[in-house]
Amino acid sequence: MRTRQILCPTDFSETASHALGYAMEMARHYQVGIRLLHVIDKPFGDKHTRVLSVTSEELATRLEGEAAEKMQKLIDDLDTEVKIEVLIRHGHAAKQILDGAKEMNAGMIVMASHGYTGLSHFLHPNVAEAIASGAECPVLVVK
Repeated sequence: MRTRQILCPTDFSETASHALGYAMEMARHYQVGIRLLHVIDKPFGDKHTRVLSVTSEELATRLEGEAAEKMQKLIDDLDTEVKIEVLIRHGHAAKQILDGAKEMNAGMIVMASHGYTGLSHFLHPNVAEAIASGAECPVLVVK
């Protein structure tokens, strides 16, 4: 952990920004870099059921452009003494985060939990739980 990059998934929420703060502190302490990861879920609709006025490829391209702009704004506001890489992937969030961590041989994953409870917890898939149980490296879940 102490010599490998930290993976920090973000959905650009306030909670994810809070988790990024923890990742930055750890990166400075261990003198490692951070890889910020944003996952774009598959757009709704497919070739058989069009609910969009644009193709799914056009929507994915637009979403990726918006994510890149948000990433740039996010890193512009960060401490420059920590090396930061950005990555945008497409697909199911938990799978892409786990795959990304494995591919980069992450030393740790630092991510936000949305803290759903009760019925909300049941209705929203908990990505943080899936990452914590499936990761091969330590995972810090920040509320």
